[in-house]
Amino acid sequence: MQSGTTAVIALRAGGAAFVVEICDPVPRILHWGADLDAPADDLRRTAEPAVLNNSPDSPRVFSVWPTERDGWSGTPAQSGNASGYATTPRPSLAAHRVEVPADGVGGRLELDLVDPVAGLRSAVVCELDRFGVLAVSLSVANAGDRAYTVDGLLALLPVPERAAELVDFTGKWCRERAPQRAPFNFGTHLRATRRGKPGHDSPYLLMAGTPAFGFGHGEVWAAHLAWSGEQRYLAERLPEGAGAFAAAIGAGESLRSGEVILAPGERYDAPTALFVWSGEGTDGVADRLHRRLRARPGHPAAVRPLVLNTWEAVYFDHDLDRLTALVERAATVGVERIVLDDGWFRGRRDADAGLGDWFVDPDMWPDGLDPFVKVVRAHGMQFGLWFEPEMVNLDSALARAHPDWILGPAAGLGPSARRQYVLDVARPEAYAYLLSRLDELVAAHGIDYLKWDHNRDLLEAVSRSAPGGERPGVRRQTLALYRLLDELRARHPDLEIETCSGGGGRVDLGILDRTDRVWASDCNDPVERAQIERWTRALVPPELIGSHLGAARSHTTSRTTDLSFRLAVSLTAHAGIEQDLTAATPAELATIAAWSALYREFRPLLHTGRMVNADLADDAVALYGTVAQDGSRALFTWLRFRTSAAGQTGRVRFPGLDPAARYRIAIRDEIGAASRHQADDPAWLGQAPLELSGAVLTVAGVPLPTLNPQQAMLIDIERTS
Repeated sequence: MQSGTTAVIALRAGGAAFVVEICDPVPRILHWGADLDAPADDLRRTAEPAVLNNSPDSPRVFSVWPTERDGWSGTPAQSGNASGYATTPRPSLAAHRVEVPADGVGGRLELDLVDPVAGLRSAVVCELDRFGVLAVSLSVANAGDRAYTVDGLLALLPVPERAAELVDFTGKWCRERAPQRAPFNFGTHLRATRRGKPGHDSPYLLMAGTPAFGFGHGEVWAAHLAWSGEQRYLAERLPEGAGAFAAAIGAGESLRSGEVILAPGERYDAPTALFVWSGEGTDGVADRLHRRLRARPGHPAAVRPLVLNTWEAVYFDHDLDRLTALVERAATVGVERIVLDDGWFRGRRDADAGLGDWFVDPDMWPDGLDPFVKVVRAHGMQFGLWFEPEMVNLDSALARAHPDWILGPAAGLGPSARRQYVLDVARPEAYAYLLSRLDELVAAHGIDYLKWDHNRDLLEAVSRSAPGGERPGVRRQTLALYRLLDELRARHPDLEIETCSGGGGRVDLGILDRTDRVWASDCNDPVERAQIERWTRALVPPELIGSHLGAARSHTTSRTTDLSFRLAVSLTAHAGIEQDLTAATPAELATIAAWSALYREFRPLLHTGRMVNADLADDAVALYGTVAQDGSRALFTWLRFRTSAAGQTGRVRFPGLDPAARYRIAIRDEIGAASRHQADDPAWLGQAPLELSGAVLTVAGVPLPTLNPQQAMLIDIERTS
């Protein structure tokens, strides 16, 4: 459909709506938020704001491609130049296309823009899926006769005045996805990553919401960039607003100077930004995103096997007898997949050497990996193997033979990190080498699962293999990683891959388009892990989050916790074990086996249900759970991190249940009873299992026991009528 005709396009799904007016010179956004039971044209007729004093003489507009021409003085959608010229984009609509399914749920809007000043052709694609998640993709192509430098493309959407607070995330190694809340003040809230990946301090999910929005209440407008390289998240509020709106949020790739220079005929495709509106707090955002991910054709369909990873049990000490004993113990507790971690390849006795030499070490494994793989298979388990393909030690045959394959300036490499450097995966020879070694090892051993690690930031990420000489290399590196994963999966369709980056340093929906699991953190301390995973679940469904039982004394924090607490925290995602089972007592093994049975019982619920979190005034405690999509069953975890001033919490409401239903409530203490900080439980618990109405459970709430710090209990709720 060509431009020139004014029309209003409304995409609707799942109670959310995105409404755009097709107009010249560039379509403008009329609404993003709750679906309105009103004619869409009413939005058009009320879209023009006041003309303010000391302002442009025409009403400001917030378009699908915000520029200064619109009167927008905030961060533009496009920044760049043609050798210092064409710095103010002037796009105009050339054509548009709309596709809406027959049932009217969701749809796709494509907009073609031309900019004769800069000699560019641009495109905006907005696609609303049936779950209410809006995917926005931007691209720009050089249709002129001179080079054009792209400094950035940002997908920006407006939000209303009532979006008065911001939440995004920060973190560090072993403390990822720590939320931070702030007023949505005037000015620009900008989070940009310069680590060659999202990082442990990734903004992750930028949320603007109504005052005091929480897990289950308030309106939320959220943005996530599905990209595994460097990122920019932005929330911007100007005194004059954003057209008829108050502010804007958005996301895009963070480009280094000169990283993308388009020759005539070349095109830059920005990473897709996902936007989610929820009228039910952050749990509503998570629910839309989880349903989107679960509907993907490539989403893991098989049951998620109980995993044992060898790292914390043996570290680099790869001894066949010791590992065989570990597998035999694992079999007794119901483990279904063994992952052999770091230390199996040439020269790898510690973290100083060997990365890049992806050949089985003949000194450590004189008969190769086959004897160990046979032990694993003999116990009916899957076999997985650890790799870190994107990294290299200087003390390796690969680095000695090909020093120019290392990502970094020819003038000299900067500091190592974890005593390693980054391999230039975009270099064709390095890419071919990695693909060959991965492909051969997966085929030779019938590997079911790869743990794909990435243990350092990218600093001075200059690619010496880039066309024209040394150029910023993060984007090329990220795209090469994607190609490598895609090709490996094409050759081995049943292969599963876990993404790890020093724990949770690369958790995004770009990498999850190509992998099956994220390692949320290297920290298995349940006190830290419960918080890390709680917020990881704001984006990623639990079946894609690895959660492992660690040792009593945490290897990363030195904190000691009870076995029952560690088991309760590691139950409710994709469960696994890091603890050395050969050092466990018979009583501990029996308890771990009971936990394993619980995991097998509940994983159909945990890996398909809706995640819910109770909004509690006291952050020393948490109540979170998974409710079946049909409401038939739920499993909740009641957890205490530390002591509180209050002696008891009073009535606590269980979110996500049906007030009109009746439920049977049981305490599942197979993994051990939680220690209490009280004389007696609330009386109703002594009658469990018992039936209660949904209205009492989810509207009024019930008193819960006062647990001691670092204790948790599991509450099984089943609908009876």
